[in-house]
Amino acid sequence: MSIWKRDINLDVLNKGLKNTLCEHLGMIVTHIHDDGVTGTMPVDTRTVQPMGLLHGGASVALAESLGSMAANIAAEPGYYCVGLDINANHVRAARSGLVTGRAKATHIGRTTQVWEIIIKDEQDKLVCISRLTMAVVKA
Repeated sequence: MSIWKRDINLDVLNKGLKNTLCEHLGMIVTHIHDDGVTGTMPVDTRTVQPMGLLHGGASVALAESLGSMAANIAAEPGYYCVGLDINANHVRAARSGLVTGRAKATHIGRTTQVWEIIIKDEQDKLVCISRLTMAVVKA
């Protein structure tokens, strides 16, 4: 059963990334699931730290972007979501290619939502696990 409260499609989500940090970092939303969204981000000069590894902040940016998008389309009409807290555990380094994040709803309540975002490399190895808590606010 789908958690979405608004009609949405990949084209609309990706158009919403224009002229944002997401576009600058090369993020693309690739799939809408019944319980979350998936997107990718390249590991390249925009997203690595000086040692050539995926920057932890870039992983967190991907996690928060996917979780925030999902939270807002899971919110009841007349409400929107803003971030309250995010944490991340950086498990493995990524040096090239694409990383893929999947935001999945853990809790969708009247005043808060909690999202788990799993980021993996192209070999399907865990790179980062993040938890995002969102406040649900009346528009």
